[in-house]
Amino acid sequence: MARLGVNIDHVATLRQARQGVEPDPITAAVLIEMGGADGIVVHLREDRRHIQDRDLRLLREVIHTKLDMEMAATDEMVKIALEVKPDMVTLVPERRQELTTEGGLDVAGHLENVKNAVALLHDGGIIVSLFVDPDLDQIKAAHKINADYVEIHTGRYANATRYKEQNAEFEAIGQSAKLAYKLNLGVNAGHGLNYRNIKRLTQFHEIVEYNIGHSIMARAIFVGFEQAVREMKELVK
Repeated sequence: MARLGVNIDHVATLRQARQGVEPDPITAAVLIEMGGADGIVVHLREDRRHIQDRDLRLLREVIHTKLDMEMAATDEMVKIALEVKPDMVTLVPERRQELTTEGGLDVAGHLENVKNAVALLHDGGIIVSLFVDPDLDQIKAAHKINADYVEIHTGRYANATRYKEQNAEFEAIGQSAKLAYKLNLGVNAGHGLNYRNIKRLTQFHEIVEYNIGHSIMARAIFVGFEQAVREMKELVK
């Protein structure tokens, strides 16, 4: 059965809209764990638009599952990760102008920089995942620099409006997952997944974890965090 990681960035986005103290991402994380999530995911961005350093440190103390810290491969973020010691770091691309992460990390095009970040994090005892597009060259590059996992970017699959387009992305995800598994990389997947499009991907048994945020947060507005997580957990089975 695949695991479910829940991204709580949107809870912090709502809090930061008023620069106040609520809703509290830490409380959300506790409720999400009670709903059966296998991990909590947060993206500490350079501009601190949602998750703050304090949130990350409190989460490290409070949650009982897995803490997955998404971050850019910068010196500042590597230093923070080595201090906080999340269970996993997922290296992602980051642009200030984007509303959300728009694509996978170009590992092949920035091999030395990403390799150095991976090595430093490994020295600190942290498991490293790379958020990459479903592209075989990126999977090979991730293996080359000794990543532990890849998280396959499912955004194009999730956003496809025509079946032919979605099917092509579905096939690319499957091929990437199979190659990663063959290379002894753990395989996660995420971005844009929801209660409708997740089911088709579960036939790829190589994918061991799905990381989902926006759709669960949107559902939680109507049914609460625990129920929203339970419903998604049933689907990823």
